[in-house]
Amino acid sequence: MPNLKPPVTTVDAAAEYRDRVLAAVPDGVEFEPLMTLYLTDATTPEEVRKARQSGFVHGIKLYPAGATTNSSAGVQQLEALGPTLNAMAEEGVPLLVHGEVTDPDTDLFDREAAFLETVLSPLLDAHPTLRAVVEHATTAEAVQFVRSFDRVGCTITPQHLLLNRNALFAGGLRPHHYCLPVLKRERHRQALVEAATSGDPRFFLGTDSAPHTRGAKESACGCAGCFSAPHAMSLYAMAFEAAGALDKLEGFSSHHGPDWYGLPRNTDSITLIREETAVPESYGFDGGVVVPLLAGDTLPWRCSGLTD
Repeated sequence: MPNLKPPVTTVDAAAEYRDRVLAAVPDGVEFEPLMTLYLTDATTPEEVRKARQSGFVHGIKLYPAGATTNSSAGVQQLEALGPTLNAMAEEGVPLLVHGEVTDPDTDLFDREAAFLETVLSPLLDAHPTLRAVVEHATTAEAVQFVRSFDRVGCTITPQHLLLNRNALFAGGLRPHHYCLPVLKRERHRQALVEAATSGDPRFFLGTDSAPHTRGAKESACGCAGCFSAPHAMSLYAMAFEAAGALDKLEGFSSHHGPDWYGLPRNTDSITLIREETAVPESYGFDGGVVVPLLAGDTLPWRCSGLTD
């Protein structure tokens, strides 16, 4: 994700960020970061063409200004970016969207559906060859929308497959279940599970894992985001097993995403073992601690790591 401080808005900044990521990879571990740019009102067609030529930038992310964490630099006037969006369509650089409107008069739980209807649908009509990904979709409306376009993909997080909005208030306010787009009603969770487990190649894994420290989450104005990275595959396995669709997990997690982006599939593998595993209460991070999704719970699956 490019929503750093400052945001990653140019190919040169993405290259520097990529170098920092690679420098942190332990010896003996192979990891290929797939970089994205942060779309702003100042993004030019020339930067789009430079992104395509780079070989390491694989999309440009739309954050409506004020929609989520570090989105203040996001797009304010999408209609003025016609030449940039045309260049993205011509170069095959997909538009990755955080799909929410920011109108304060629109109910928080309706903002994704409103975005799809009033922003993304007209945009795709205006740019008929532009490819897009609805990232971390949360609603039945999003599932229906994606299925109406061959050129639109969709990522789904583990929390939106496992939890509905009741989880925000179970026994009290649960800040570590707060993310954006926010958890929705049970009918939406069920629609997401059906889409993820359907085998439809337009739907694929996207954790949206966010390592905000405990202090940033448990505050008067807490950050949005769930931290799931260390045990994400176990969480997805829980959701797919509950749906009776473990045979569809590999496609969702490992095949549909690279296929959609035109990237080679990984040749390494991980092994999921049916074994109870405790989720730690916290992890040390950035001088504090980060609390993972379902901290303290026991999961029925364990991920073994990479093998040849």
